[in-house]
Amino acid sequence: MSGQDHSDRVALVAGYRQLVAAGLGTGTSGNLSRRSPGGMLITPTGIAPHDLLPEQLVAMSLAGKVSPGAIRPSSEWHMHAAIYTGRPDVQAVVHCHARHATILACQRTPIPPVHYMIAITGRDTVPVAPYARFGSEALARSVVDTLGDGRACLLANHGLIAVGDDLQQALRVAEEVEELAAIYCGCLATGAARILTPAQMEEVRRAFATYGQQDGKRL
Repeated sequence: MSGQDHSDRVALVAGYRQLVAAGLGTGTSGNLSRRSPGGMLITPTGIAPHDLLPEQLVAMSLAGKVSPGAIRPSSEWHMHAAIYTGRPDVQAVVHCHARHATILACQRTPIPPVHYMIAITGRDTVPVAPYARFGSEALARSVVDTLGDGRACLLANHGLIAVGDDLQQALRVAEEVEELAAIYCGCLATGAARILTPAQMEEVRRAFATYGQQDGKRL
């Protein structure tokens, strides 16, 4: 194991634990990956974040070939691989069953621009991918088609997926989508939400272009 590979593994384990600490999942329901020179490095199936060791992460090709001696990868590896194949810009993928996002996913209800921070997803709406069985190639195709060039989508009757230029961006997007989902659920429970207009969202995107510390990374 090279020094860089070990560093990537440690970061992925830390990200998995961060996902649970942020309240975006329980048990072994989530999975994370990052692109690697040979394909991707992904969390294994059936191991909870607090039990996961860096050496248990699975190095595999995007075609599904697993390194010799590796344990079984996440059942959702097809979805991660399909995203990396279709989106050369994506360097990390986060999938979780965050509560409010999953509520809306089970209703098959997209998240509209109820709050300006939806711009972090690269779109004005967080769409819902049509239902397909977990772990299936059909789900992978559904997610890639729905995600398009955005950074997040809901999975009907399932959960949430977020992508990023790096692992921390993917985690930030997942956390923000869950917050947006909670806000929208609250609006639906207490009355109709007032949605931002396309013109207002365009103004937000222009403001985001010069917001914060500019380090070359997008929000």
